[in-house]
Amino acid sequence: MNFFKYLFSIAIVLSFFTVNAQTKKIEDVEFNSVQEINGEKTVLNGGGLREKYGFMDLYVGGLYINKTSSDADKIVMADENMGIRIVIVSGLVTRERFIEALEEGFVNTTAGKSSSSDVDKFKKFLSDPFVEGDEIVLNYHKGEAVHLYKNNKERGTFDGLEFKQALFGIWLGGNPADDSLKDEMLGL
Repeated sequence: MNFFKYLFSIAIVLSFFTVNAQTKKIEDVEFNSVQEINGEKTVLNGGGLREKYGFMDLYVGGLYINKTSSDADKIVMADENMGIRIVIVSGLVTRERFIEALEEGFVNTTAGKSSSSDVDKFKKFLSDPFVEGDEIVLNYHKGEAVHLYKNNKERGTFDGLEFKQALFGIWLGGNPADDSLKDEMLGL
């Protein structure tokens, strides 16, 4: 009987570590280690905090890709299922400021192509106010479109690989929104 108790104890300990290994805390925000995107398993490549002026915390972002990589260009250009999850950690991030940052990011991105109608779609899809704790997810479905979610509800899509390249280039391109966040998303 002691043998079965011993096995049961080991099983409990292993299940505890397995459950804890399924998420990772980045700046006090839980991220799943594995995320399904378009029916395919992706892994958390890395993530970090987006700051402004070196002291204002804005949001925590994480990058999900098929296989871990630190090659930003390869990730941006790839026609593979992948995603970016953003969790707002400051009340300073309003809908208007988020859209403004996207507009600036599209101007500065070094890959892909976007248009003013894409920014208009963001404005339409994200028409409600932002509050601390909101979650924005940008999942690219291979060969199809970027699917935009806010707080687990799909808001709309943006067609094409070139748009995905421009969007992901905002965080991972040659002129990223935040150099340290880029490095953290790349696991560096």
